[in-house]
Amino acid sequence: MNVISQREFRNNSAAIMDAVEAGETYHVTRNGVEIAELRPLSRRQRFTAAELVERHKRLPRVDAAELRRDADGSFGDDRISDDDNPRERARG
Repeated sequence: MNVISQREFRNNSAAIMDAVEAGETYHVTRNGVEIAELRPLSRRQRFTAAELVERHKRLPRVDAAELRRDADGSFGDDRISDDDNPRERARG
């Protein structure tokens, strides 16, 4: 990690941005106090459609009935009736 002043950053911004792009991290100071960190963004890995399909095939199977029982056990099995549904009231 490099520490640079705000003035140094302003005067050498192109070179500093090139260094950040190459993986360097900078702390920027103003009046000797660190006020910012300049670092590269993490790059998200992109997948093709075929790769996503293959990854999906490896996911564990989900039993919908078991998931419902688990959710009902955690949150209760109360169902919203039409009387409780704000969208139905607004139309009614």
